[in-house]
Amino acid sequence: MQKKITSIILGIDPGIADTGYGVIKSQNGKLACLAYGSIKTSAKLKLGDRLEIIYLEITELIKKYQPSLIAIEELFFCNNAKTALIVGQARGVAVLTAKLNKIKNLEFTPYEVKQAVSTYGHASKNQVQRMIKLILNLKELPRPDDAADALAIAVCAANSIVNPKF
Repeated sequence: MQKKITSIILGIDPGIADTGYGVIKSQNGKLACLAYGSIKTSAKLKLGDRLEIIYLEITELIKKYQPSLIAIEELFFCNNAKTALIVGQARGVAVLTAKLNKIKNLEFTPYEVKQAVSTYGHASKNQVQRMIKLILNLKELPRPDDAADALAIAVCAANSIVNPKF
């Protein structure tokens, strides 16, 4: 009898206004969506308060779903340096939250994520959403975009477990 291998993966698409999350279960190579959504913070709040909200919400997701792996999108490039710095801080919160909870994390570039779910590293947001809908057998396109991206990041991580590259 073959041993069942099950992993819960939390995918995170970091952002200061919207941090997308997606939780999937990988069991013997079959993927299922457990949850997805977006952690929203108000621009009226101070940066520290916004980062705390992201930390607390990710911590709650960890408590609820108990992932064995957290996959986080790398900051690849940004036209606005100020935006890149702030998004980098949100990303840092996600990495630190994984570390504080003693959960292994992997990081992927947007290109790697798109390649993993659509076999085309320059796929559009809509193409990624449609592929995630198919891969995870969802009834509708996952929204918002940040949540769809987070699910794609989790799928990319699941693929890396099956076909280790890291």
